[in-house]
Amino acid sequence: MIGWFYFPARLAWRQLVFDRTKLVAAICGVLFACVLVFMQLGFRDALYASAISAPLKLNGDLFLMHKQSEALWRPVTFKRSELMRTLGNPAVAEVYPLYLGLAPFKNIETRVKRTLMVYGFDPDSQIFSVETIRGQQAGLKLKDTVLFDEYSRPEFGPLRQLLDNGRNITEINDYKIAVIGLFKLGVSFAADGNIVTSELNFMRIFPKRNRSDIDLGIIKLYPDASIEQTQAELRLRLNEFVNVFTYEELMQYERNYWANMAPIGFIFGFGTVMGWVVGLVIVYQILFTDIANLRNEFATLKAIGYEQGYFIRVVFASAFFLAVLGFVPGCALSVGLYHLAESQIFMPMPMTLNKVTTVFVFILSMCAMAGFLAIRKLKAADPADMF
Repeated sequence: MIGWFYFPARLAWRQLVFDRTKLVAAICGVLFACVLVFMQLGFRDALYASAISAPLKLNGDLFLMHKQSEALWRPVTFKRSELMRTLGNPAVAEVYPLYLGLAPFKNIETRVKRTLMVYGFDPDSQIFSVETIRGQQAGLKLKDTVLFDEYSRPEFGPLRQLLDNGRNITEINDYKIAVIGLFKLGVSFAADGNIVTSELNFMRIFPKRNRSDIDLGIIKLYPDASIEQTQAELRLRLNEFVNVFTYEELMQYERNYWANMAPIGFIFGFGTVMGWVVGLVIVYQILFTDIANLRNEFATLKAIGYEQGYFIRVVFASAFFLAVLGFVPGCALSVGLYHLAESQIFMPMPMTLNKVTTVFVFILSMCAMAGFLAIRKLKAADPADMF
């Protein structure tokens, strides 16, 4: 059994190392495809992680959202009274509205405006699972005060240094506010920064908004209540234009928007496929050229009794070696590029074991397909070619 693969693999290896220049070119082709796939998957995962960064920090059991809302950053408002109606269910303990809006934030130093996301909520509630927000809720009860997300892009200014120097007055949507502290949430593809404030201050920042029109309703149930049963009951009680999501469904709803509705999700998927195709063409050309150049040698082996299956194993062994030799440096290079990308886009891009395994299988399938396409050249290796 060992000889079934060992001897073809040994011949395949010797063929590859015979022409070092061609081997390096093939490895570079696989490496390029590997890095391209890694980066596309990394950006896609960063997209999904940033999309759920805000929902992930929300503390609730059920969530109300208008059915026409594409995502949290593009909400459609609905009446606050719909949220209040849920209190009629005996399993509902507390309800809280959340207001969302995009607004320009003026850099305290440069006075340049840049758009960020503003969250308005009741400071007495515990709807954010962020300790730094909970510790400063008393300050948010004051007029014209906000908390700034220190994970926002640096274009908003060095807020921590400015706050230490007592410079905390700026404008949001041309309304003067005071930044009284920082919290950590993270940027997304929809917004480069985040602000949280009280719902009263939110209405001052957005004077055209009506307090009775909310963007998201957060529902907390009693500890012994069934989330699924309460969800089903609320769907029957509330108007049909309101979605009732569980915590997991809300996060999946956000992921689905970026994966299926936003063009950027398609772009990352298409880029991954293109990386596979590019690598496939490069490996196919290398294997095909090797077979063409060694056609007489293969014909000789056929003449002395080697079967077609032996040559097929040789080709697939060559494809396997190319996959491994290209994947290892490609993975190492991608780790460095992930760290570089994280420092520039301010979004997490972890190199997980699952991602490494997925890309290796992806690259292996690419090389195997290239080998399969190149095999047809072997059929043309006729022993008569020796004469």
